Amino acid sequence: MSGTSGPSAFEERTRRCQRRLGEVGADAAVLFPSTNLFYASGFREEPGERHLLLFVPREGSPAFVAPEMYDEQIRDASWVEDIRLWADGEDPTELVAELADEMDLRGGHLLVDDTMWALFTQDLRETLPEATFGLASEVFEDLRMRKDETELDALRRAGALADRVSVEIRELGEEAVGMTETELAEEIEGLLAEAGGEEVAFGTIAGSGPNGAKPHHRHGDREIRRGDPVVLDFGAYLDGYPGDQTRTVVFAGDPPEGYQQVHETVREAQQAAVEAVEPGVPAEQIDRAAREVIEDAGYGDEFVHRTGHGVGLDVHESPYIVEGNQTELEPGMVFSVEPGVYLEGEFGVRIEDLVVVTDEGCERLNDSPRTWESL
Repeated sequence: MSGTSGPSAFEERTRRCQRRLGEVGADAAVLFPSTNLFYASGFREEPGERHLLLFVPREGSPAFVAPEMYDEQIRDASWVEDIRLWADGEDPTELVAELADEMDLRGGHLLVDDTMWALFTQDLRETLPEATFGLASEVFEDLRMRKDETELDALRRAGALADRVSVEIRELGEEAVGMTETELAEEIEGLLAEAGGEEVAFGTIAGSGPNGAKPHHRHGDREIRRGDPVVLDFGAYLDGYPGDQTRTVVFAGDPPEGYQQVHETVREAQQAAVEAVEPGVPAEQIDRAAREVIEDAGYGDEFVHRTGHGVGLDVHESPYIVEGNQTELEPGMVFSVEPGVYLEGEFGVRIEDLVVVTDEGCERLNDSPRTWESL
């Protein structure tokens, strides 16, 4: 079985999807290899040039249209029993048409996966010319914002893995001086793998000195020097769910003038934002809580991104913690809290934890040291 979910967990998610389809007036969702397809079925695959689709009707049982080479893989991974197979050389749209007739979708309103390739959306439109189309996010965005216990378990373990590596990488101390950013990133990724990570969740960030002032600088050939602040942003997947943590560390030597004040400001901003998390609070209010601390300290113009983003099967998903997002927080929502200050040409500071909204506040999924000194 893919991930940690048993078939009942995936089936329950699909049933929630079907109820939601009725609420939004859609007749079916048509999913493409994506995180939505895994979320509903338990089957995970990369997008490819062959037609591999999951039809989830508003009522009744879902069904796959899939290349015959995937038969065993789907049966091993998914609770879905209805698998319509086609062979290379056959026209898969014939199966799509047959299934549409059985599910009475010829003139229906279908929600297609947001990431579905144009090749397949065009085939659907040509095969079902009387149907109308929308986006599956209309259903899945709301469903996936609130994590079930299976998902929270995976996210907690991914957070603990990131914590472990965060501590181990700090312990390099003087040994990090003279390493390139790329060498340090490779060290981090090696430790993530040794700790049980399945793959890195995103391109590891190791931004030293002035490179740390570029929020999404990955890593390069700059050597880490004594006194350099180094922004470290990394995580790994466990059972399909990612860790995502940022710390800013000085491995050896004295940091540049003003650094300690900036780091303390960011730490206080992050703490204020975390303390603002509770059910019913608009997402934008968490952004404001962090931003007010940074603005009061005189660094408002140097905080150049949102305070956070939802985390689940996708590293970036709803809810987004940004001004203007009035989505009210609910128990089970998981997102990052990651304010930062970036002084161009000098250094940057970012501190990030993942949190899950609880009935009374929130639970931090990361607890490694948030100080700037190495261990």
